[in-house]
Amino acid sequence: MRPVRWGMIGCGSVTERKSGPAFYKAPGSALVAVMGRRLEAVRDYAARHGIARFYTDAQALIDDPEVDAVYIATPPDSHHAYSLQVAAAGKHCCVEKPMALNAGQSLEMQQVFQQAGLHLFVSYYRRSLPRFQQVRQWLRDGRIGEVRHLSWTLTKAPSEADRSGGRNWRTDPRIAGGGYFADLASHGLDLFQYLLGDITEVAGFTARQAGLYSAEDAVSASWRFACGVLGTGAWNFVADRRVDRVEIIGSQGRIGFSVFDEHPLQLDADEQLSLFIDNPEHIQWHHVLGMNAHIRGQAQHPALAAEAVKTDRVMDLILKRG
Repeated sequence: MRPVRWGMIGCGSVTERKSGPAFYKAPGSALVAVMGRRLEAVRDYAARHGIARFYTDAQALIDDPEVDAVYIATPPDSHHAYSLQVAAAGKHCCVEKPMALNAGQSLEMQQVFQQAGLHLFVSYYRRSLPRFQQVRQWLRDGRIGEVRHLSWTLTKAPSEADRSGGRNWRTDPRIAGGGYFADLASHGLDLFQYLLGDITEVAGFTARQAGLYSAEDAVSASWRFACGVLGTGAWNFVADRRVDRVEIIGSQGRIGFSVFDEHPLQLDADEQLSLFIDNPEHIQWHHVLGMNAHIRGQAQHPALAAEAVKTDRVMDLILKRG
């Protein structure tokens, strides 16, 4: 069977190890073209990764007849425009997370692809990782009884770049849709809805406690899942240390894990279990395998645009953005 031939817009740090190699190493997948705005950088990237063609114009890559699907690996402010160009060309697409600057943009993207009969994926690859598949199985098996509550604490100290005021698109709301919360918390909020179902009610508060950049650096929120489970989150990016801790409380036990850190999964129920499940070398490996299978009609991918729109709606409410 012919491989799904991908073109990639953007060749930044996320594509060096996390995503890019998965597109050309995974069975049934090929990365045939890459685009970057700086000629020397994109030429170098193509040479190092063995990619046949490179462009400095996104439309040229999108129109390449050898490209079946396009991976958009750029900051969120360009996802909306690039994805609509891909849809107009009649090709499938994957955008990095968060899906767009707000749920309005995301919904339009999802609807355009749906109406065109094309697939739009979002890089919420944690839905496909074996470690979170294990958490989902524990929940489905009722290992902790009826689920009551989920809490997540994510903190980190400011980086030297944060303190010096250096350029960082992740803390510029015009580019990222918010600060580190939009960039990082989106992963967790999406994962939680994969594990426990849709979030239907949410309220949040934000602050600029250190004032190092224009975006919020502290966020707290409470929410309700459609199933009745309650949730809370606390995110602080100007704290004393890094903490990444999720706890799911049930009527007969608890599950603990980290969203980003590779700590063992903890099951505290009828048995005490600490289970380490390693991530793949290229963390989007399973995500890419699943997209290719979905495009071929062989499987259903969990990180479709319709799900990502829900995550953007939750973040809109927490950040009070339009």
